[in-house]
Amino acid sequence: MTSSTPHTIHDGGRYFEGPRWHAGRLWFVDCMERTLLSLAPAGECRQHATFDDTPCGLGVMPDGRLIVLTMFQKRLLTFSDGKLSPYADLSDIATGTIDDMIVDGLGRAYVGDLGFDLPPPPDRGAPGRIILVMPDGARRVVADGLRFPNGIAVSPQNDRLVVAEMDGACLADYDIAPDGGLKLRGRFGSMKSPDGICLDADGAVWVAAFEEDAFIRLDREGRELQRIEVPGRRALACVLGGPERKTLFCLSAATSYEELRQRKSSSRVDAIEVEIPGAGNP
Repeated sequence: MTSSTPHTIHDGGRYFEGPRWHAGRLWFVDCMERTLLSLAPAGECRQHATFDDTPCGLGVMPDGRLIVLTMFQKRLLTFSDGKLSPYADLSDIATGTIDDMIVDGLGRAYVGDLGFDLPPPPDRGAPGRIILVMPDGARRVVADGLRFPNGIAVSPQNDRLVVAEMDGACLADYDIAPDGGLKLRGRFGSMKSPDGICLDADGAVWVAAFEEDAFIRLDREGRELQRIEVPGRRALACVLGGPERKTLFCLSAATSYEELRQRKSSSRVDAIEVEIPGAGNP
């Protein structure tokens, strides 16, 4: 197990989320500013779109279109050729605020439904679910009983899905059936408030541990392999990108739960080179 220090490539945002490596750039949203952004590896930043709701999760379709989730209106939008267009309305199937999402290599979108509306109630239990949106528009619930489903990742073979349970302090591991359905294999790992995640070529998971101010790499048995600390900052999300997918982009914020309720936050993107490349989605 090693410890390393990343370097900052972009600063000055409010609350960055949903990082995805696509077309040679890092794509992500600023939830508080309600913007879609992209970043070159050298740090040049572009703003591509603004929203009338809070954006959060992102996914990339096989044809290159981006899918952006908006939390409270419970919609998925496509971004292509500089324009936003409706993709799916989940307001009639989601039982709570929708949060993070991923699109697998077959164009299937997996969306986390918290099962309650934010801000979270004190005795919320495990009402979280995952909603599957097929490329033809069909929708159904494929997992339930989750404690605040957050970051989601899918293997390159499109046969494994991992979701962070923020309230459960662990990761839930699923097999993906040919029809997109999910079967729970089990849970692994132990960390405080896991947020965004990504997979690498060894099947290990990088986890943004919100309350540990760190990005942690875990193997499939939950053993900690590496830890990258960002002292005094909440770890929000991460993704492996760059030409060989060996750059770990780490999104963090100087904030707290109380400050978030007051909309006080300062976000940045750090980067560090790692040995094992990314695999699958994101």
